[in-house]
Amino acid sequence: MICVSIARTRHRMMIAEHQALAQRGAKLVELRIDWLSSNPDIPRLLKDRPTPVILTCRRAADGGKWHGTEEERQRLLRTAIVSGVEYIDLEDDIAKSIPKYGKTKRIVSHHDFNGTPDHLEEIWAEMAEMKPDIIKLVTLASSPSDCFRVLSLIKNARIPTVAFCMSEFGAWSRIVCAKLGAPFSYAAFSPDRQVAPGQLPFQDMQEIYAYDSINADTKLFGVIGDPIGHSLSPLLHNKMMRKIGFNGVYVPIRVTADQLPRALDDLTELDFCGLSVTIPHKEAVLAAYPNCEEVVKQIGAANTLARDDKNEWQTSNTDYEAALESVKLGLKPGETLDGKRVLLLGAGGAARAIGMGIVRAGGALAISSRTSARAKTLSTELGCRHVTWENRGAEYADILINCTPVGMYPNMDDTPFQDHWLREGMIVFDTIYTPENTLLIKQAQGRGCTTITGVEMFIRQAAAQFERFTGQSASLDELRDTLRRGISAARG
Repeated sequence: MICVSIARTRHRMMIAEHQALAQRGAKLVELRIDWLSSNPDIPRLLKDRPTPVILTCRRAADGGKWHGTEEERQRLLRTAIVSGVEYIDLEDDIAKSIPKYGKTKRIVSHHDFNGTPDHLEEIWAEMAEMKPDIIKLVTLASSPSDCFRVLSLIKNARIPTVAFCMSEFGAWSRIVCAKLGAPFSYAAFSPDRQVAPGQLPFQDMQEIYAYDSINADTKLFGVIGDPIGHSLSPLLHNKMMRKIGFNGVYVPIRVTADQLPRALDDLTELDFCGLSVTIPHKEAVLAAYPNCEEVVKQIGAANTLARDDKNEWQTSNTDYEAALESVKLGLKPGETLDGKRVLLLGAGGAARAIGMGIVRAGGALAISSRTSARAKTLSTELGCRHVTWENRGAEYADILINCTPVGMYPNMDDTPFQDHWLREGMIVFDTIYTPENTLLIKQAQGRGCTTITGVEMFIRQAAAQFERFTGQSASLDELRDTLRRGISAARG
């Protein structure tokens, strides 16, 4: 179940939002009365309420906005209990001073906005002695491992426990807690109305993650990287899982480079079944789990981790085939890449995978990068030519492939290849997909080039990952439509 937090300064707006949430399908709301600018009128807020309510009055020291006296605050909490509110949130330092009364269920809570302490089990055990109906334990995460420790409290708890982490590092724990048995998790009314760091909007919890469908049998998947907040992979994978009736959920997990080894161990312990891998982890993941096809070893990077029949991690690189398939979209019927002159801009992980594919397909490859040393190294490894960044415009190419971030949102007025260098009949493939129509793509279209956008590569690599994760295929047309809608929504 999702509990949506309502934090408004006026009673009228709080009541109106409660009604609106009920119409949107909310089953439980939290009324944050500490946000009210006037003295909270508990009977007014609870009269004719359309859903059960958790009533919370959080002190400033606990991340709230209450600035009255502690005596006044506790009087309000008692009034809510006497008024028959369904749930009352009591911090662990006052829970013993407010006894249980009537049918109101006690949520004994502990929040740590400074970090995730080492003695979590002791904190939980102390709260368990305070006659809670539900224990709520929330900390600030600075790593995925903090989330693992907090989530581990739920599974074997003898008292129903809501436990997750705040911050971008902890956002995914707000979803995964459902699989482990948390009675509910919290969501924001809208993207701009968070009342705690990392809180996800109610609409995302419903429509992207289908939170209320998550159960003990739900299989866990995710994408790991840094940064990760921009990723549209959860939108694609979750929609396709629901489309085919697959009981799984896919979450974004921020993992910094130094956190990767322990994060992989923790996610394995949590029984994740598959992971998409993005910057900066593609090389490190392959080193950690080297079970893969020979071509992946040659590329030197992996973007996918999936469990095999023996429940062991297997690495793969779906960028490789996805890029080749995308480039071939620009070829005429019967044409191949054999003998085609290809200029590749960039020398990172994606460029390595695409470059190897071009060489193996017989293409005459030349590599140019703003970082000349990397381009020289990659060209030597692939056995192809190196072109300096300054001379890239003089290179005669049948196919131009951009693997640099030049032109990506928000720098959409930039291009890695000047307009007058383009010529009619060229195939131009830009791996950027936000925006789909980059300045390079627009100028290439104006010059009569055949263009391929990054959307085509992205949906193909995602489809290949999806099949490895679920054993079932995904519709490219549906993935394309979903991705375009996601790009449009992300840009407002």
